[in-house]
Amino acid sequence: MPDLINVILLGIIEGITEFLPISSTGHLLIAQHWLGQRSDAFNIVIQAGAILAVTLIYRKRLWQLAGGWREAANRDYLLKLVVAFAITAGLGLIVAKLGFQLPDTVKPIALALIVGGFWILAAEWFSARRPQSERITWTVAILVGMAQVVAGIFPGTSRSAATIFIAMLAGTNNRAAATEFAFLVGIPTMFAASAYEILRHGRDGAMQEDWLGVGVGFVAATITAFIAVKWLLGYIRTHTFNAFALYRIALGIGLLLWVPAT
Repeated sequence: MPDLINVILLGIIEGITEFLPISSTGHLLIAQHWLGQRSDAFNIVIQAGAILAVTLIYRKRLWQLAGGWREAANRDYLLKLVVAFAITAGLGLIVAKLGFQLPDTVKPIALALIVGGFWILAAEWFSARRPQSERITWTVAILVGMAQVVAGIFPGTSRSAATIFIAMLAGTNNRAAATEFAFLVGIPTMFAASAYEILRHGRDGAMQEDWLGVGVGFVAATITAFIAVKWLLGYIRTHTFNAFALYRIALGIGLLLWVPAT
């Protein structure tokens, strides 16, 4: 029973942090320090639960884009999503082949949290000084695709933080529009990454799991992510992301000071 409670708590933490710009990696690092280390397969599957939640939230928008592809505006948006995903997939495979990724250890994650916090503050400051724009340009689409790769290389960066705020700096300074594009690109990206990792671990014979525990974590992550993202989409209509930036900076400093560097 205690282990099942730990699994539920890890699923809840994943669900809350996966799409908020605060780094799920950093939070799971802290949580697993006290709740016990989990396998890569466990982390991959519960992440898929968070992705499922976002897919459900954006189901009407996805249906609108798919069903209305004959309209020029929808075709243009879809093509930009495809290009952003293709850039991520192509560069991501190259990075994976080269084995270029920092370790999931305290110091690099803490530093990424702190740098990301200042990145958010800068994005808010610069975007506030430009006319409001909801337009997703080709520059935004390309940079969002590249930002997802950067987030994969540097654990603690946060994929949502990297993509939302590069979009805001590149001209889409309407928070809701930038967040929507970042999250929609994230759906195929994260499903593909999860499928790749599951296949890789299965091929390597590393999929010996307590699947009941994995399933419970998956459900907990799905439900929690649904609530967290719904809340975030309402919050950013009337608030900046600055509170998340300050939280990241404080968390990063806390990790450096109080969590063993192992």
